[in-house]
Amino acid sequence: MTERIEARSSTIGGGLTIRRALPNTRRRMVGAWCFLDHAGPLDFPPGDGLRVGPHPHIGLQTFTWLIEGAVVHRDSLGNEEVITPGQVNLMTAGSGISHSEDSVPPAHGKPSGSTSRLHAVQLWIALPDAERHRAPSFRNHPQLPLIESGGFSVRVLAGSVFGHTSPAEVFSPLVGLDLLAKRPGRLALPVSNSFEHAALVLEGEAQVAGETLAPGTLLYVGPGRDSIDISCDSAARLIVIGGTPFREEILLWWNFVARTPAEIQQATHEWNAGQRFGSVHGSPSAPLVAPDPAGLHLRADAAKPAST
Repeated sequence: MTERIEARSSTIGGGLTIRRALPNTRRRMVGAWCFLDHAGPLDFPPGDGLRVGPHPHIGLQTFTWLIEGAVVHRDSLGNEEVITPGQVNLMTAGSGISHSEDSVPPAHGKPSGSTSRLHAVQLWIALPDAERHRAPSFRNHPQLPLIESGGFSVRVLAGSVFGHTSPAEVFSPLVGLDLLAKRPGRLALPVSNSFEHAALVLEGEAQVAGETLAPGTLLYVGPGRDSIDISCDSAARLIVIGGTPFREEILLWWNFVARTPAEIQQATHEWNAGQRFGSVHGSPSAPLVAPDPAGLHLRADAAKPAST
Protein backbone atom coordinates (compact mmCIF):
# COMPACT_ATOMS: atom_id res chain seq x y z
CA MET A 1 0.00 0.00 0.00
CA THR A 2 0.99 3.62 -0.49
CA GLU A 3 -0.40 6.77 1.13
CA ARG A 4 0.20 10.43 0.27
CA ILE A 5 0.51 12.75 3.28
CA GLU A 6 0.74 16.52 2.94
CA ALA A 7 3.33 18.16 5.16
CA ARG A 8 2.25 21.21 7.15
CA SER A 9 4.16 24.45 7.56
CA SER A 10 5.49 25.51 10.95
CA THR A 11 7.93 28.09 12.27
CA ILE A 12 10.87 27.58 14.63
CA GLY A 13 13.69 29.77 16.00
CA GLY A 14 14.77 32.74 13.92
CA GLY A 15 11.51 32.76 11.95
CA LEU A 16 12.51 29.69 9.96
CA THR A 17 9.55 28.15 8.12
CA ILE A 18 9.73 24.38 7.79
CA ARG A 19 7.60 21.63 6.28
CA ARG A 20 6.64 19.13 8.98
CA ALA A 21 5.87 15.69 7.56
CA LEU A 22 5.91 13.71 10.84
CA PRO A 23 4.10 13.47 13.20
CA ASN A 24 0.87 13.77 11.26
CA THR A 25 -2.75 13.10 12.12
CA ARG A 26 -2.78 10.36 9.49
CA ARG A 27 0.54 8.72 10.38
CA ARG A 28 2.50 9.33 13.55
CA MET A 29 5.61 7.27 12.82
CA VAL A 30 7.53 5.38 10.14
CA GLY A 31 9.45 2.66 11.92
CA ALA A 32 11.10 4.35 14.90
CA TRP A 33 11.24 7.69 13.03
CA CYS A 34 8.75 9.92 14.87
CA PHE A 35 9.58 13.40 13.57
CA LEU A 36 10.57 14.76 10.16
CA ASP A 37 11.10 18.42 9.28
CA HIS A 38 12.38 19.77 5.96
CA ALA A 39 13.92 23.24 6.29
CA GLY A 40 14.82 25.28 3.22
CA PRO A 41 16.54 25.76 0.99
CA LEU A 42 16.44 29.42 1.95
CA ASP A 43 18.60 32.48 2.45
CA PHE A 44 18.30 34.34 5.73
CA PRO A 45 18.55 38.14 5.59
CA PRO A 46 21.97 39.61 6.47
CA GLY A 47 22.69 39.18 10.16
CA ASP A 48 19.88 36.67 10.63
CA GLY A 49 19.86 32.88 10.75
CA LEU A 50 18.71 29.79 12.62
CA ARG A 51 18.37 30.56 16.32
CA VAL A 52 17.08 27.71 18.47
CA GLY A 53 17.93 28.41 22.08
CA PRO A 54 18.80 25.77 24.70
CA HIS A 55 16.02 23.25 25.17
CA PRO A 56 15.69 19.70 26.58
CA HIS A 57 14.98 16.24 25.17
CA ILE A 58 14.18 12.83 26.64
CA GLY A 59 13.51 9.40 25.15
CA LEU A 60 14.74 10.02 21.61
CA GLN A 61 17.63 10.59 19.24
CA THR A 62 17.85 13.83 17.25
CA PHE A 63 19.20 13.27 13.75
CA THR A 64 20.31 16.27 11.68
CA TRP A 65 21.21 15.92 7.98
CA LEU A 66 22.73 19.13 6.63
CA ILE A 67 22.64 19.84 2.89
CA GLU A 68 23.60 23.53 2.79
CA GLY A 69 24.84 26.01 5.37
CA ALA A 70 26.64 25.62 8.69
CA VAL A 71 25.07 25.16 12.13
CA VAL A 72 26.77 25.04 15.51
CA HIS A 73 25.47 22.47 18.00
CA ARG A 74 26.11 23.04 21.71
CA ASP A 75 24.90 20.69 24.43
CA SER A 76 24.89 20.14 28.18
CA LEU A 77 27.62 17.50 27.87
CA GLY A 78 30.02 20.27 26.81
CA ASN A 79 30.05 19.41 23.11
CA GLU A 80 30.35 22.22 20.57
CA GLU A 81 30.32 21.05 16.95
CA VAL A 82 29.86 22.89 13.66
CA ILE A 83 27.97 20.65 11.26
CA THR A 84 28.65 21.31 7.58
CA PRO A 85 27.06 19.93 4.39
CA GLY A 86 27.23 16.17 3.98
CA GLN A 87 27.40 15.46 7.70
CA VAL A 88 25.02 13.97 10.28
CA ASN A 89 24.72 15.08 13.90
CA LEU A 90 23.26 12.32 16.07
CA MET A 91 22.35 13.17 19.65
CA THR A 92 20.99 10.48 21.94
CA ALA A 93 18.90 12.18 24.60
CA GLY A 94 18.17 9.07 26.66
CA SER A 95 17.37 10.08 30.24
CA GLY A 96 17.86 13.77 29.47
CA ILE A 97 20.01 16.31 27.65
CA SER A 98 19.73 19.92 26.51
CA HIS A 99 21.19 21.60 23.43
CA SER A 100 21.01 24.61 21.14
CA GLU A 101 21.43 25.11 17.38
CA ASP A 102 22.48 28.37 15.75
CA SER A 103 23.57 29.39 12.26
CA VAL A 104 27.27 30.07 11.89
CA PRO A 105 27.94 33.67 10.79
CA PRO A 106 29.21 34.14 7.19
CA ALA A 107 32.83 33.13 6.77
CA HIS A 108 35.59 35.67 7.29
CA GLY A 109 36.27 37.60 4.11
CA LYS A 110 32.63 37.73 3.02
CA PRO A 111 30.88 41.12 2.96
CA SER A 112 29.27 42.03 6.30
CA GLY A 113 25.84 42.05 4.62
CA SER A 114 26.14 38.49 3.29
CA THR A 115 23.12 36.23 3.60
CA SER A 116 23.18 32.93 5.49
CA ARG A 117 21.87 29.88 3.62
CA LEU A 118 20.28 26.80 5.13
CA HIS A 119 18.93 23.53 3.76
CA ALA A 120 18.52 20.66 6.22
CA VAL A 121 16.43 17.73 7.34
CA GLN A 122 15.74 17.26 11.04
CA LEU A 123 14.51 13.88 12.25
CA TRP A 124 13.84 12.25 15.59
CA ILE A 125 14.09 8.55 16.39
CA ALA A 126 12.01 7.20 19.29
CA LEU A 127 14.11 5.06 21.60
CA PRO A 128 12.64 1.67 22.52
CA ASP A 129 11.72 1.20 26.16
CA ALA A 130 14.88 -0.79 26.92
CA GLU A 131 17.08 2.10 25.72
CA ARG A 132 15.18 5.27 26.50
CA HIS A 133 16.76 5.84 29.92
CA ARG A 134 20.34 5.33 28.73
CA ALA A 135 23.02 7.96 29.35
CA PRO A 136 22.94 10.84 26.84
CA SER A 137 25.60 11.13 24.14
CA PHE A 138 26.48 13.04 20.98
CA ARG A 139 28.35 12.14 17.79
CA ASN A 140 29.14 14.01 14.59
CA HIS A 141 29.49 11.79 11.52
CA PRO A 142 31.49 13.58 8.78
CA GLN A 143 31.91 10.53 6.54
CA LEU A 144 28.98 8.43 5.40
CA PRO A 145 28.87 5.67 2.77
CA LEU A 146 28.10 6.83 -0.78
CA ILE A 147 26.91 4.53 -3.58
CA GLU A 148 26.36 5.44 -7.23
CA SER A 149 23.50 3.54 -8.84
CA GLY A 150 21.06 4.24 -11.67
CA GLY A 151 22.02 7.89 -11.96
CA PHE A 152 21.54 8.49 -8.22
CA SER A 153 24.15 9.20 -5.56
CA VAL A 154 22.83 7.32 -2.53
CA ARG A 155 24.18 8.50 0.83
CA VAL A 156 23.61 6.04 3.70
CA LEU A 157 22.60 8.21 6.65
CA ALA A 158 21.42 5.39 8.91
CA GLY A 159 21.16 1.62 8.60
CA SER A 160 22.32 -0.29 5.54
CA VAL A 161 21.75 -0.51 1.78
CA PHE A 162 23.72 -2.07 -1.11
CA GLY A 163 25.95 -3.77 1.49
CA HIS A 164 27.08 -0.45 3.02
CA THR A 165 26.29 0.57 6.60
CA SER A 166 26.20 4.01 8.22
CA PRO A 167 28.37 4.50 11.32
CA ALA A 168 25.45 6.20 13.11
CA GLU A 169 24.46 4.13 16.17
CA VAL A 170 20.73 3.49 16.36
CA PHE A 171 18.70 1.20 18.60
CA SER A 172 15.91 -0.04 16.30
CA PRO A 173 16.03 -1.68 12.85
CA LEU A 174 15.80 1.31 10.50
CA VAL A 175 17.25 3.00 7.44
CA GLY A 176 17.76 6.59 6.31
CA LEU A 177 18.98 7.53 2.81
CA ASP A 178 19.64 10.71 0.84
CA LEU A 179 19.26 10.28 -2.93
CA LEU A 180 20.61 12.91 -5.30
CA ALA A 181 20.34 12.89 -9.11
CA LYS A 182 21.90 15.66 -11.19
CA ARG A 183 20.23 14.39 -14.36
CA PRO A 184 17.53 11.82 -15.24
CA GLY A 185 17.86 8.63 -13.23
CA ARG A 186 16.10 5.36 -12.48
CA LEU A 187 16.73 3.04 -9.56
CA ALA A 188 15.18 -0.06 -8.02
CA LEU A 189 16.13 0.64 -4.41
CA PRO A 190 16.54 -2.62 -2.46
CA VAL A 191 14.67 -2.56 0.86
CA SER A 192 13.78 -4.96 3.65
CA ASN A 193 10.29 -6.37 3.16
CA SER A 194 9.68 -6.20 6.91
CA PHE A 195 10.19 -2.40 6.88
CA GLU A 196 7.67 0.32 6.24
CA HIS A 197 9.12 3.29 4.35
CA ALA A 198 8.45 6.90 3.47
CA ALA A 199 9.92 9.21 0.84
CA LEU A 200 10.06 13.01 0.86
CA VAL A 201 11.31 15.01 -2.12
CA LEU A 202 13.59 17.87 -1.06
CA GLU A 203 14.27 19.42 -4.47
CA GLY A 204 12.86 18.90 -7.96
CA GLU A 205 10.34 16.19 -8.75
CA ALA A 206 10.59 12.39 -8.56
CA GLN A 207 8.50 9.30 -9.09
CA VAL A 208 8.42 6.91 -6.13
CA ALA A 209 6.52 3.61 -6.26
CA GLY A 210 4.52 4.97 -9.18
CA GLU A 211 3.61 8.27 -7.47
CA THR A 212 4.88 11.67 -8.65
CA LEU A 213 6.18 13.73 -5.75
CA ALA A 214 7.28 17.33 -5.28
CA PRO A 215 8.47 19.00 -2.04
CA GLY A 216 5.73 19.09 0.59
CA THR A 217 4.26 15.59 0.13
CA LEU A 218 5.38 12.53 2.10
CA LEU A 219 4.72 9.16 0.46
CA TYR A 220 4.23 6.24 2.84
CA VAL A 221 5.04 2.79 1.46
CA GLY A 222 3.88 -0.19 3.54
CA PRO A 223 5.84 -3.37 4.32
CA GLY A 224 6.02 -6.35 1.96
CA ARG A 225 8.33 -4.98 -0.78
CA ASP A 226 11.83 -6.06 -1.69
CA SER A 227 12.48 -2.89 -3.70
CA ILE A 228 11.04 0.56 -4.34
CA ASP A 229 11.19 2.04 -7.85
CA ILE A 230 12.53 5.61 -7.85
CA SER A 231 13.08 7.77 -10.92
CA CYS A 232 13.33 11.38 -12.04
CA ASP A 233 13.28 13.15 -15.41
CA SER A 234 15.65 15.92 -14.30
CA ALA A 235 17.72 16.90 -11.27
CA ALA A 236 16.09 15.90 -7.98
CA ARG A 237 16.84 15.14 -4.36
CA LEU A 238 14.85 13.08 -1.88
CA ILE A 239 15.15 11.38 1.45
CA VAL A 240 13.92 7.84 2.17
CA ILE A 241 13.38 6.59 5.72
CA GLY A 242 12.13 3.24 6.95
CA GLY A 243 12.11 0.67 9.71
CA THR A 244 10.17 -2.12 11.31
CA PRO A 245 6.81 -0.86 12.60
CA PHE A 246 7.32 0.50 16.12
CA ARG A 247 5.11 -1.57 18.41
CA GLU A 248 5.35 0.64 21.49
CA GLU A 249 2.86 3.45 22.08
CA ILE A 250 4.69 6.75 22.58
CA LEU A 251 3.67 10.20 23.77
CA LEU A 252 5.31 13.10 21.94
CA TRP A 253 4.91 16.53 23.48
CA TRP A 254 7.12 19.54 22.68
CA ASN A 255 10.65 18.08 22.75
CA PHE A 256 9.89 15.00 24.81
CA VAL A 257 9.17 11.39 23.85
CA ALA A 258 7.74 9.43 26.75
CA ARG A 259 5.21 6.75 27.64
CA THR A 260 3.03 8.46 30.25
CA PRO A 261 1.70 12.00 30.84
CA ALA A 262 3.43 11.96 34.24
CA GLU A 263 6.83 11.65 32.55
CA ILE A 264 6.04 14.63 30.32
CA GLN A 265 4.87 16.70 33.27
CA GLN A 266 7.95 15.82 35.32
CA ALA A 267 10.35 16.67 32.48
CA THR A 268 8.54 19.97 31.89
CA HIS A 269 8.74 20.94 35.57
CA GLU A 270 12.40 19.97 35.89
CA TRP A 271 13.48 21.87 32.77
CA ASN A 272 11.64 25.04 33.76
CA ALA A 273 13.08 24.74 37.29
CA GLY A 274 16.64 24.42 35.98
CA GLN A 275 16.98 20.80 37.09
CA ARG A 276 18.05 17.49 35.47
CA PHE A 277 19.06 18.74 32.00
CA GLY A 278 22.27 20.63 32.76
CA SER A 279 23.36 23.86 31.09
CA VAL A 280 24.32 24.81 27.54
CA HIS A 281 27.20 27.28 27.46
CA GLY A 282 28.04 29.66 24.63
CA SER A 283 24.71 29.86 22.82
CA PRO A 284 23.72 33.38 21.75
CA SER A 285 20.05 32.43 22.05
CA ALA A 286 17.93 32.49 25.20
CA PRO A 287 16.74 29.16 26.66
CA LEU A 288 13.27 28.09 25.62
CA VAL A 289 10.47 27.71 28.16
CA ALA A 290 8.66 24.37 28.15
CA PRO A 291 4.89 24.82 27.69
CA ASP A 292 2.66 23.50 30.46
CA PRO A 293 1.09 20.18 29.41
CA ALA A 294 -1.42 20.15 32.29
CA GLY A 295 -4.90 19.27 31.14
CA LEU A 296 -3.84 18.59 27.57
CA HIS A 297 -4.59 15.38 25.72
CA LEU A 298 -1.08 14.07 25.09
CA ARG A 299 -1.15 12.19 21.83
CA ALA A 300 1.66 11.91 19.30
CA ASP A 301 -0.64 12.90 16.45
CA ALA A 302 -1.58 16.09 18.32
CA ALA A 303 1.92 17.03 19.42
CA LYS A 304 2.69 20.68 20.07
CA PRO A 305 5.12 22.12 17.48
CA ALA A 306 8.60 21.27 18.62
CA SER A 307 11.96 22.92 18.38
CA THR A 308 14.87 20.96 16.84
